[in-house]
Amino acid sequence: MKSLFASDTYFTPSGTQGKSYRLIKISSLLFIIRFLSLVLKARRLAVKGQFDRQAWVISSHSVMKLIENFGGRFHIEGLDNIRKSDGPVVFVSNHMSTLETLVFPCIIASEKEVTFVVKDSLISLPVFGPIMRARIPIVVSRTNSREDLALVMNQGGKFLEEGTSIIIFPQKTRKVEFIPDEFNSLGVKLAGRAGVQVVPVAIKTDYWGKGKFIKALGPIYPEKTIYMTFEKPMHIQGTGKEEHTKIVEFISGKMEEWSDKEESKK
Repeated sequence: MKSLFASDTYFTPSGTQGKSYRLIKISSLLFIIRFLSLVLKARRLAVKGQFDRQAWVISSHSVMKLIENFGGRFHIEGLDNIRKSDGPVVFVSNHMSTLETLVFPCIIASEKEVTFVVKDSLISLPVFGPIMRARIPIVVSRTNSREDLALVMNQGGKFLEEGTSIIIFPQKTRKVEFIPDEFNSLGVKLAGRAGVQVVPVAIKTDYWGKGKFIKALGPIYPEKTIYMTFEKPMHIQGTGKEEHTKIVEFISGKMEEWSDKEESKK
């Protein structure tokens, strides 16, 4: 599959924002309406058994372009680190909003066969569920950490052995703040046992807020830049404690750096 991003970085071109972005008072409503039309299109393909990797990438890229049309400005770095990784890997990222779940596929799946570790509640949703199930994710409960560990180690190990990379959000839920103590080492443990590399990912995606009734359908904040950085692949040694610490420090450092940038704009 042809990569959508040829260089190490991607910055949203100036002038990308469309007229919809300028309708500030109703931009969030228009965004949700257009986003749902893309979701329903993907759902129809999934129900027909036609939502393969290529369709997933195309759908994800459509969401990314929609975000840019509604004022979203992407600042993505370290894309070469996805390509440099040796074989299947475990991507370990903080989790802030719906955005990264929807945009990661066009960034990562255009380079590697990949799937997510997701909460069981996501695959049962009437609209999003068929789409999630079509990509054969690893489904966890997030209520029993011991059972989740065993399941991820078992299923994740099989995926990695077959050449499919795994995306893991070690936090229990999406949060704007990054709290190191709530960031578990599940991804590191999986990579260590499977003998594959980890690619740490730091993101700041509060452009897309949480909805009051449906979390995935929240307001948008065009004034907030969308940041993503993919770090160099790392091998896991021993228990992986040292590598886990490095991942946490990497994400914490990036979050602080980006917050300072946003603060300086005010």
